[in-house]
Amino acid sequence: MSEMTEIPSEIKQLFYSKKTVRTLKKGTYLFQEGKPAHELYLIKSGRVQISKVIPEGRELSLRICSSHDVIGELTLFTRDAYYMLSAKILENSEIYVLGKDMFEEMLTKNSDLTIKWLKWLQIQNQQNQTKFRDLILHGKKGALYSTLIRLTNSYGKKVDSGILIDFPLTNQELANFCGSSREVVNRLLSELKKKNVLEMKKGSILICDLNYLKDEIDCENCPVSICRID
Repeated sequence: MSEMTEIPSEIKQLFYSKKTVRTLKKGTYLFQEGKPAHELYLIKSGRVQISKVIPEGRELSLRICSSHDVIGELTLFTRDAYYMLSAKILENSEIYVLGKDMFEEMLTKNSDLTIKWLKWLQIQNQQNQTKFRDLILHGKKGALYSTLIRLTNSYGKKVDSGILIDFPLTNQELANFCGSSREVVNRLLSELKKKNVLEMKKGSILICDLNYLKDEIDCENCPVSICRID
């Protein structure tokens, strides 16, 4: 996680002080879209995928959360709150749990803490807004290109021949981040390989020409704190 997007330490302490930890297995859900919301969560270890079902019935992945990320935050200060997104466990995880009402009460009593929380929340909102912008303005190709750019910012490692995305994703999982089908993503990846824009390396993606991806979607070069997948 980028230091610029990390949750304030004072917020983490609220979860730590409660000392309630839930253990979940890969493939299960921490919460699902449409279910009543009574808790917030801080990931102690593991990875969690945040997603939403879009009108076509496909899954749209919005971010991958890991250690020290807070999730379930969209339900705060809402009566009869329901989770707006789903949280799927990508690998065995341990997660701190804090009651929604308790968290709201603590924010109400501490204005400095509230300001820090709102600043962090604003970054999360900007990340989601730019993802939806890319989907709407640039279609399926742009959605894939922007997702690859975000992946390089979150998990990219510079190597001699480009930037290696050091995070294994199947083509279906990549399609979920684009709100598209696996077949469409397969075709677009093949086109990029023919143009030497990327290579597939043992299940990982090597981006050989990042500027090509940016030029194709008129990239605005948003701050790395915004242009991320985590």
